[in-house]
Amino acid sequence: MGAPAETVSAVLLEHLGQLCLHEFPCGTGSWNKSRFLPQTWPAWRELVPREEEAMNPGEETVQDLLDLVCSPHSPWALPEGSSAEDRFLKELAVQNPLMLKDTFLYSYFRSLRVVGRQVSLVDKGLLKFLNLEELVLSANRIKEINAANLPPTLKVLELCGNQIASVECLCAHPPPVLRHLGLGHNKLLGPLESLPNLISLDLGFNNLTDLQGMIASLSTLPHLRLLVLQGNPLALVPFYRGFTIDSLSRLCVLDDVTVTSKEKHQFRGLGQRGDLLACEAQFVVTIGSVRGVLDTSVLDLEPGPQGPFITYSYYVTYDFVEDKEAACQALSQHRTGEGIPEEAKEEVGESLESGLTTHSPLGELEESLILKASGALPKSIHPAEELAKLQPRIDPRPCPSPGTVLFSTVPKPWAEVIACNYEMQHTLKDLVPLRAFLLAGTTLTIVEEKILSWPTVLSAVDGPLPAKKGKGENKKGKKEKEEKDKKGKDRKDKAAKGEKELVKNQKGSKKEELPKHLRQDPPTLRVLGEGMVALESLLAGEPLVSTVCNFGVIRTLDSDRLTFIRDSKNKKAKKENRKSMAAMYDSDYQPEPLSVEVQIQLKQCRSAEEALRALAL
Repeated sequence: MGAPAETVSAVLLEHLGQLCLHEFPCGTGSWNKSRFLPQTWPAWRELVPREEEAMNPGEETVQDLLDLVCSPHSPWALPEGSSAEDRFLKELAVQNPLMLKDTFLYSYFRSLRVVGRQVSLVDKGLLKFLNLEELVLSANRIKEINAANLPPTLKVLELCGNQIASVECLCAHPPPVLRHLGLGHNKLLGPLESLPNLISLDLGFNNLTDLQGMIASLSTLPHLRLLVLQGNPLALVPFYRGFTIDSLSRLCVLDDVTVTSKEKHQFRGLGQRGDLLACEAQFVVTIGSVRGVLDTSVLDLEPGPQGPFITYSYYVTYDFVEDKEAACQALSQHRTGEGIPEEAKEEVGESLESGLTTHSPLGELEESLILKASGALPKSIHPAEELAKLQPRIDPRPCPSPGTVLFSTVPKPWAEVIACNYEMQHTLKDLVPLRAFLLAGTTLTIVEEKILSWPTVLSAVDGPLPAKKGKGENKKGKKEKEEKDKKGKDRKDKAAKGEKELVKNQKGSKKEELPKHLRQDPPTLRVLGEGMVALESLLAGEPLVSTVCNFGVIRTLDSDRLTFIRDSKNKKAKKENRKSMAAMYDSDYQPEPLSVEVQIQLKQCRSAEEALRALAL
């Protein structure tokens, strides 16, 4: 058997009991009984003395009792944050405690606030409050509310922060004068009906996804002037505000922002085209420069003739809601070479030439290109099964959150400022998990990829043992033998050339070109910084989240000195490094913290023409 439901009436009676309205210094007792003796008492007919003289020893004056109630240092004072009604009742219990009867209490209250008291049932006890106009039941555990248990005088009903999934019972017979209904931060899935007198309605931060259906139901409320829908999945579509404003022409305030005449003009006619607009959200993620990365290469020893030759690259990862359809289309783009920016192709080409293996969340070059791709190709080119085969190769260290996928910038070599120049558009049709993701935020990581390369020993391929000459040898056999000998000689020449390059690389600096024939070990990954980027403001109506994630200082003064000494060999960098070197020997020098610039923008249409143009595209 579960615990009995906590009712509103029970909580109110408990609260009145905690006010101690019938105990010292309130109520009647030895501390003030002479003030409440009946007028038939013989002494009353005699000359009435002053109050001080009429008081018995041990009694308190009304002012002294009020001081005990009102003084913040008194043990009988009300707790901080008590309502004005509580203070009034407490003072009334001192001045005229005989008035505190049930009939007075039930007619006195016009506003009741029961917040955070684990209430789960709105019972019939509320009907005793004959003049109740405002009822606040926020932050409780109410799943359903029966309108038959609400006083008919109720004008304001606030149910924010409960577990309400349906308001069918409330809409069946609502209070006739109800003007405001607050249902924010609940679990509503469907529209409202039969609330004709509403002026203000708060439906924010629920699970409403059907924008057209919701607006159709709200259009039946002729007096609706203030509306809150932000925080719902339906508010993430680009045309949400324009479609709502044009469909509800009498609306004055939407999501706490005044509806202007300019907006009404800009979105004119959009409400009639709602069925043609796609209900999908579009985000653009931009990752700018990374600063403060430790140059790990200066701590490595010079490679010997047999290696290992060490290369480092750096990239940024973030997780976003999984969209397999879009990923399959991006994979198709890469295979056909369409939609991939030229800059990405050049960067990947350079990294391949220098012996680097590019890294992406799926651990392959083609997945790295997926993250840079834009546009779309027919889905039939590559089905979702191929993407599912690639997904298990995600690196476990920068791990995505459940229900999300990692995305990555193109790996780049170390620099004082690493320009990622990354931009990715995410188009998502499943809006419910998207809302949950935005509430949780995205995890951003900066990863260092270390690859060890070793020279490949090339041995000459010996030809087959010479056969004894006989009469059967012909010209064709001689020609094949000559070709094999020539190939073997070429391989020997290449091997000798590779050895010369190894010697040359050993004498030169690390920045010189590595030997072409290298065997690479699997990459070693290290997370340099990890942090959370809050995205809840995108649900609350903000179109852009722009921040610089600071992961703290990971560089040291000694590593910076080694880096500057190495770079000072470059003539072009000498002038720039002089100031930096001078600053490093200053006692106040602090290495730059590891940071990355991030922007996440929710696309919004600013006019009806823009929304229809997006439809045409």
